[in-house]
Amino acid sequence: MSEDSSKGAINNGYELDHLEIHDSEEFKELPLENIKEVSKKGGYFDDNPKVARLVRISLYILLHLVVVGYFSYATYHYHDISNYECTWSSTNKLCGINFCTGYGMLLLLLGFIYIGLFYFYIFKPFVGHSLHRNFIRPWSKKWHRITRTKIVSLSTIAVLLALLAIFVYFETRDDPQKLASLVAPCFFILCGYVFSTKRSAIKWRIVITGITCQFLLGIFCIRWEVGRKIFECLGNKVATFLGYATDGAVFVFGDFLVENNVFAFAVLPVIFFFSFFISILYYMGTMQWVVIKLGWILQSLLGTTVCESVTAAANIFLGMSESPLLIRPYINKLTKSEIHSIMVSGFATVSGSVLAAYLSFGASAAHLISSSVMAAPATLAISKLYMPETEVSQTSSDSIALEKSQDSSILDAAASGATNAVPIVLGIIANIVAFVAFITFLNGVVNWFGFLVGLDQIDFEWIFSKLFIPLVWAMGVPWEDCDIIAKVVATKTIINEFVAYERLGQYIENDDITARSAGIATFAICGFANPSSLGILIGSLSAMAPHRRSTITAVAFRAFVVGSIVCFISASFAGILIQEADERANYSRIFQKLGRRNATQF
Repeated sequence: MSEDSSKGAINNGYELDHLEIHDSEEFKELPLENIKEVSKKGGYFDDNPKVARLVRISLYILLHLVVVGYFSYATYHYHDISNYECTWSSTNKLCGINFCTGYGMLLLLLGFIYIGLFYFYIFKPFVGHSLHRNFIRPWSKKWHRITRTKIVSLSTIAVLLALLAIFVYFETRDDPQKLASLVAPCFFILCGYVFSTKRSAIKWRIVITGITCQFLLGIFCIRWEVGRKIFECLGNKVATFLGYATDGAVFVFGDFLVENNVFAFAVLPVIFFFSFFISILYYMGTMQWVVIKLGWILQSLLGTTVCESVTAAANIFLGMSESPLLIRPYINKLTKSEIHSIMVSGFATVSGSVLAAYLSFGASAAHLISSSVMAAPATLAISKLYMPETEVSQTSSDSIALEKSQDSSILDAAASGATNAVPIVLGIIANIVAFVAFITFLNGVVNWFGFLVGLDQIDFEWIFSKLFIPLVWAMGVPWEDCDIIAKVVATKTIINEFVAYERLGQYIENDDITARSAGIATFAICGFANPSSLGILIGSLSAMAPHRRSTITAVAFRAFVVGSIVCFISASFAGILIQEADERANYSRIFQKLGRRNATQF
């Protein structure tokens, strides 16, 4: 130590030793009781509730005046454009009432908002409660007593099957080959009965109602023109919304990586954006409200328990690891069958956060959304066929409350949502790299053995895909496309759906398969049922309920298989309903929008 530094150290030590700290009141720690008293003291509006109410009402009135003013000017502008600029050759989106864009969409949005406000603030408090108490509840009890009798139940099922048979006849009379799509659902229902954990406990009402709802949703989403246009519009809006993540990816990674569609930099960053948005909705309580309403609908239709119904509804929007978070406090109380249903729901659907990845490969947004919606009732029905309930549920709609967000503000929720996507993205990258490499290794080994006996074209994927040829034929795929579609389904099963959609997009772009076969394949691989997801779901559920790990691992593989079956049944129904001409036009629009650049570099 130098002389100057030693002097400085001595002086500093002397100052510290002789530093006089006064024991004044300002340095004393505030007692806990005083802290509570301070925290209880409210602001001006807390002390003056009448003023707060007046300010709140004034803000509401001002907001509605702004909305009315904006709508009035938008109406004036629409009328002006319609009178002076709209002709037969005009491409202006404001020409005509288009409910997917322009003025028509504004009408729909405002209509839904004000109908909702009227219902929740006027009709429900003043009329709805008494109507439900005096009329709806008594009549619903009588209806349940009547419909639960054996004669009425059998008659209803018979009429329902007859109507479905009539519809299928008219749908397939011009193309009898479509009847092959009925083979897979009938086969899987038979397998469910044969391999059920307890056949005598199967509640056929749940099974038949769930599969019927799946088919009716398919008719609405795929076959009915109005429903098809609604889901096409919804799919386009979702694709546009997720496309905004490209600007963030370009800013961080640069134009070269994003514009050349390098997978990790062009596709996966959208997961950050979607997770960011979902976390905000979760903090605001919007996501919980939507999920609990959809869960209530499923529970009322099928008669399933509240936790499994809520999770099935949540999986329409969320991933297999995120949806159980809504019921995390109750997982320890769930029965074995309920845990199985929750896992099936996760395997049979995909997360909204990864839709953009599939869209970039050329998948139809309308089909992806339709598949998740159709899977919601089907997961409950098929899971209760393969593993029926044999215990008494410990949760009910009266005792359950969905998990609330732990974030302190919207900004905190947004930041945590984006950050929470990091392990998801890294997990996707790690699994794709590892599994693609492992399958390539297996291909090399099998190919070497084939080379020794003069069969150079044989590899592991070739052998595994041959096992799926009867399955894809049973889903309605024409025989000439069965080999290619079987490879796609095998790829999804042994690797994951990312690679499967990428290869499916290449087959569509090269015109190797028909558009109808591509549509069936889109439904068949729209689920997380793959080996890596099996480990992810076991790990996430075990972390939420460590004491139920043995139960979770016991039902995991069965849930994996049943989740795949749900996707295959949805694909079979799509095989009956999809029209070749409509599907060809749909994919033509998709690849025109993509600029025919769906071949992605890994």
